Amino acid sequence: MNKKERVDAALRGDPVDRVPASMWGHDFEREWHPNTLAEAMVENFTRYDWDYMKVNPRASYHVEGWGVKVRPSGEKYKAPVFEGTPIRSASDWKRIRPLEADQGALGEQLRALQMINHSAGYDAYFTQTIFCPLGVAHYLAGNNKEAVLHTIREDRNAMHAALRVITETFTSYAIACLEQGASGIFYATNGWASESLLTADQYREFGEQYDLEFLDAIKSRSKFNILHICGSRIYFDLLASYPVHAISWASTLDGNPDLSEGKKRSGKAVMGGISEKTTLKHGSPDQVQEEVGKALEATGGRHFLLAPGCSIPPETPAKNLEAIRRALS
Repeated sequence: MNKKERVDAALRGDPVDRVPASMWGHDFEREWHPNTLAEAMVENFTRYDWDYMKVNPRASYHVEGWGVKVRPSGEKYKAPVFEGTPIRSASDWKRIRPLEADQGALGEQLRALQMINHSAGYDAYFTQTIFCPLGVAHYLAGNNKEAVLHTIREDRNAMHAALRVITETFTSYAIACLEQGASGIFYATNGWASESLLTADQYREFGEQYDLEFLDAIKSRSKFNILHICGSRIYFDLLASYPVHAISWASTLDGNPDLSEGKKRSGKAVMGGISEKTTLKHGSPDQVQEEVGKALEATGGRHFLLAPGCSIPPETPAKNLEAIRRALS
């Protein structure tokens, strides 16, 4: 099997010659320019011979066009620093307007996707990362979840107005990503679809309707759409019926279904199996291979793509990533 055939078979639940795998994370030094971002993504993909690629851009690309100010931390392993936001009161949410998909930071990302497609798109599927509208909103507020929660409590109409504009912007942008060669979208909930931030009813009102509008708009255009439900105690069953090809989540976190449960409850291909902040970052290669073995046992190696529970830390030892590939060979 080639890489695309392997992923296609896993998504259908058919037998595979080996379980497809990929790991991804930030390169805080190189994610600021389309050329160097593309280089970093292709370098990781090629070095470890992954089967598919999840493009991992800087989170702030979603909101820089609305005037959010962000700067690099200057440190290899430290995330960028948010320095300014246009959202200072609930009324400011009503002032944002849709962005053009090919301008500013969004346009830069499209150029990176062009280069990635040229380097790797023939051999493998790659997906662009897009946050759910609530996730975009919390970065629009300067990486401040509390500002979003306050508006949800105090001025729901202002929050809905912003979520409508964000959804419109990123639906258009997602279509542009697919036109530049992306195989699909890695759609991340950024922790919002979990008990730690919202009730299930609140997520239905402020999350689900916008998620479904976005995903419905791209489902016929994509070969590999992934729903990533971030965090612990996630609303897995609420989101399990979303129109995507695979569901990704941290199956080892508190209150989350394990991989076997997730397969049964969703009927979809599942992604995960690697604890990126513990075993992968601090464990030995033998411990990493043991965790791979447990994931294969839990899923039977069917309807399954090996992946981290979330982005891997940039300081992850190369020997542990190499251990993943050896475990699957």
